[in-house]
Amino acid sequence: MKHETFKAITILVDNNSWILPYAKALVTYFSANYQCKLVRNADDIMQGDVCFLLGCTQIISEKILHRNKHNLVVHESSLPKGKGFAPMSWQIIEGQSSIPVCLIEATKNVDSGKIWLRDTLELNGSELHDEWRCKQGEITIALAKKFIECFPKLTPTVQRGHESYYAKRNKSDSELDINKSLAEQFNLLRVVSNNDYPAFFIKDGIKYKIEISRYD
Repeated sequence: MKHETFKAITILVDNNSWILPYAKALVTYFSANYQCKLVRNADDIMQGDVCFLLGCTQIISEKILHRNKHNLVVHESSLPKGKGFAPMSWQIIEGQSSIPVCLIEATKNVDSGKIWLRDTLELNGSELHDEWRCKQGEITIALAKKFIECFPKLTPTVQRGHESYYAKRNKSDSELDINKSLAEQFNLLRVVSNNDYPAFFIKDGIKYKIEISRYD
């Protein structure tokens, strides 16, 4: 449903993120009723009503944020707990199967804006990297659509409670411990990417790569 409240929507993906195909799908969807554009650099964000910042790695300046009435980020944690980097991966490693997802207003303080929408991403514990990424992309699209279509009825809430932060994950975080079983490290194997940050172990000073996929 189109609402006259909004006319122009920008979607920013500032890197070659896995989210890019989902961002393109959103542009196609919104373009039926709104002026909608995908940009790859924050400087190209147009003056408008709403800007979705998806998978972004750069902090957006307040000057650029002021180009739109609302600047929105999807973050997969129960904010203010779990601010920071790679919340999906960290929670999967922790053994979580119900991952909270928030649509929040972007502010100068990272992951600290008001929460517009909440949802939960349910996992069964078997999903590998590409599979849970797909679910993450789908819930991102759903929240973005819901915000645009239900905006007049939405009321944001201020984050309350104790805050915590996840650290940035690096390729070194994909290292397996050869003294632990596969069962003990299965959740770590679920978050590695065979192409970008594969699992590996080191034995006798030699580094070995391990790839994981379903064997149906």
